[in-house]
Amino acid sequence: MSDTPTRTELSALGEFGLIDRLAARVRLTQPSSVKGMGDDAAVIDPAGLYQVVTTDMLVEGVHFDLAYMPLKHLGYKAIVVNLSDVYAMNAEPRQVTVALALSNRFPVEAVDELYEGMLLACQQYGVDLVGGDTCSSRSGLVIAVTAIGAARSEELVYRNGAGEHDLLVVSGDLGGAYMGLQVLEREKSVFTETGAQPDLAGHDYILERQLKPEARKDIIVLLKQLGVKPTAMIDISDGLASEALHIARSSGLGVRVYDEKLPIDPHTFNTARDFHLDPTVCALSGGEDYELLFTIRQADFEAIKGNPNLTVVGHMTDANSGYRLVDKQGGEHELTAQGWDAFLKKG
Repeated sequence: MSDTPTRTELSALGEFGLIDRLAARVRLTQPSSVKGMGDDAAVIDPAGLYQVVTTDMLVEGVHFDLAYMPLKHLGYKAIVVNLSDVYAMNAEPRQVTVALALSNRFPVEAVDELYEGMLLACQQYGVDLVGGDTCSSRSGLVIAVTAIGAARSEELVYRNGAGEHDLLVVSGDLGGAYMGLQVLEREKSVFTETGAQPDLAGHDYILERQLKPEARKDIIVLLKQLGVKPTAMIDISDGLASEALHIARSSGLGVRVYDEKLPIDPHTFNTARDFHLDPTVCALSGGEDYELLFTIRQADFEAIKGNPNLTVVGHMTDANSGYRLVDKQGGEHELTAQGWDAFLKKG
């Protein structure tokens, strides 16, 4: 009996056969999902709520590297990063659509593995996969996910709602995903140069932060339980500095962030030092943490004070005060965005 994994070429199924294969695994659970896969378009009943729609595209060689990103994890992450945007609007994600561009180096079994991760994420967050598309690609794998959510109009939170003196709050901890990426890139380089097997021992937390992030649905639930509605909110995909600037500029305000307040996990901190990196820079500019950054009125501070999931890292100021980072010695520096830029030219 052969141990060689089965490989079924995409051409053996064709586009429609592949779609039928994927659609057979999908089960709809949301009452608002009237019609899913199998027709020209999905049908969704928002039941009088505002619809929230967001799209992200992941491109092989730009956003992910299959040398160390398992397909199941990639599928999970592709869904989660979109759901994170919906939660950042203080809305509930309900449906997703998925479009794939696949080269012929991917067998059917690889697509099954990718979809397994996607469906796991959908199940985890109570979201229906209601449609999408597949096509061929000459350059690699491309994944485009659209997430659709809903909320009452009075519950929605935008980036531009912050007020002067509002507190700037972040969930979880920062920089872990970036340091997980550094470990993966280092081990890939060592393997390429020497053939030595990757040594990932002891890095479970930061590797999971990079390979299998989670959207902070729990924070949205927590804030509602505490009776706190953020005045502005955004998810951290490009680093805290970049997102804080988005809120400040959208709201017509300045912002002050305190270095000593940044929540950094000890393993993230120590790994950054091992790589001769400044942990603060990793937290401010690393990106892909998918934590929530939001502002609240000072009157709501008592409600969140002491909560281990939330950290006040700064406050909003008048526009003339600019965008400032205050270091541990009290010195002030310009807060700049050094996070991900899809069009940044590398020298």
